[in-house]
Amino acid sequence: MNCPTCDTETVAFSVPEGLHEYAPDGAAVASVCPHCLAVAAAPDTAPADDPAFDRVHESFPTGDGGAAFALLVGTLPSIALNKDAARATRARAEQDGVDTALAFDRLVEAVRAADVVPEFDLQRRVHQLDSLLDG
Repeated sequence: MNCPTCDTETVAFSVPEGLHEYAPDGAAVASVCPHCLAVAAAPDTAPADDPAFDRVHESFPTGDGGAAFALLVGTLPSIALNKDAARATRARAEQDGVDTALAFDRLVEAVRAADVVPEFDLQRRVHQLDSLLDG
């Protein structure tokens, strides 16, 4: 599937149990764009057992934690409207062993290196996320 925002081939992943309500359109399968970080519902076909999250960035988390982190990234463009989803997906990612602060730091560095080019200010949105959830 190609990204609806920038037409780059996306990385499809299964939405972990318990997070479907926070996935785009409540989808069982979603995708993240390795170029612009857009997260969207994907066709309900079985994605690879081990999604290629390293296509987003070499340090992107893997497994269910990576899927939860991808959903968390998907909340960032409208973080104020997605506070509950952000809280739930961050908690799940961390429960699955992801250091979300470190993962975001590395993703911000990828943006600075122009490896990833989101349509939103990633660093500012991560700061807003921290303020909303930790403040």
